[in-house]
Amino acid sequence: MFYWLLKWVLLGPLLKGIFRPTVEGAQHVPERGPVILASNHLSIADWLFMPLVIPRRVTFVAKAEYFNTPGLKGRLQKAFFSGAGQVPIDRSSGSAAAGALATGLRILREGEVFGIYPEGTRSPDGRLFKGKTGIARIALESGAPVVPVGVIGTDVIAPQGKLFGRIVRPHVRFGKPIDFSRYEGMQDDRFVLRSITDEVMYEIMLLTGQEYVDVYAASLKKGGLTQKAKELGGGAAALATQAKDRLQHHRDEKETEPDEKSQ
Repeated sequence: MFYWLLKWVLLGPLLKGIFRPTVEGAQHVPERGPVILASNHLSIADWLFMPLVIPRRVTFVAKAEYFNTPGLKGRLQKAFFSGAGQVPIDRSSGSAAAGALATGLRILREGEVFGIYPEGTRSPDGRLFKGKTGIARIALESGAPVVPVGVIGTDVIAPQGKLFGRIVRPHVRFGKPIDFSRYEGMQDDRFVLRSITDEVMYEIMLLTGQEYVDVYAASLKKGGLTQKAKELGGGAAALATQAKDRLQHHRDEKETEPDEKSQ
């Protein structure tokens, strides 16, 4: 209930009135049923504007610390993040990655919309970085379609290191849903997981126009990889070719399976 109060009464109208976000391709988000929204991640403002432009509730995972801080501040923080469509990562499985997977699958099995940032963290310099394969595993285990999302302009509204930058009109673009049922039962194949992830990242790149960098953003943030990232900055074409080649390879294998069994 608080989610809808924030979205339609308390926070949503204020954000729309000030920033006037624009949207493209919202019809690609199914009106009902489980769906994964895979977005680029430029700013802490992304999770505010992307859900704002579609009617369905979008749920993201967030650090458990946002929900278990003691005291009045902790209770207010928990109420806000819960109301804004975020849920704590399920740590019962041990790691944060496994916890995010378990939480995402639970949300999708309830027929809801699950939002995820495949890069795993915000872009340190505005470029699009290599996606982590958790998005692929969630897609295969849930069977839910993946809608790629490109968010543009939020890094100007809320730049890293600042609470606020300047007012611009953010733009959200939704791509066509991607069905990965052709890979059903192959969630333990790391090459399949990478192929799916690369395909999603390529579609996001087309939506945003960002330069693609074939390294993980988290690694770049740790330092020492700046030059390598620059050298790989033009790797978008290579990414597309690799994803296409992998997809064709798996299609060829599937086509030959009946002949092999009949021999």
